[in-house]
Amino acid sequence: MATILAIDDEPDFLEQVKVVLENEGHQVETAFDGLAGLEKARRVKPTLILLDIMMPGMDGFEVLRRLTREAGTSTIPVVMLTAKGGTESVFKAQGLSVTDYLLKPFSVDELLTVIRRFVL
Repeated sequence: MATILAIDDEPDFLEQVKVVLENEGHQVETAFDGLAGLEKARRVKPTLILLDIMMPGMDGFEVLRRLTREAGTSTIPVVMLTAKGGTESVFKAQGLSVTDYLLKPFSVDELLTVIRRFVL
């Protein structure tokens, strides 16, 4: 199965995602802020990154911007997970080459459907 990195500043949310994905057989790495997530992505080279937009310090847009600029992480699919559903956020993420965008709250089935598109 895949290694998935989930970056979000909400510990309860990360734990729920981790349990669901580990039950599906994936290895899950987590990070509680953008900088830690960026560093972990560089080190782990996950198959897929789940990335929140609104985080203290470095937001998800900046993390995505940096990931897509670096040769070692530029090809990793990134799915933005956010409660921020305005079209401005969607267009900004698309402009930064986001792979997909999932609005919170979402169901387990929705999350797994999106992940299955990018993870074999």
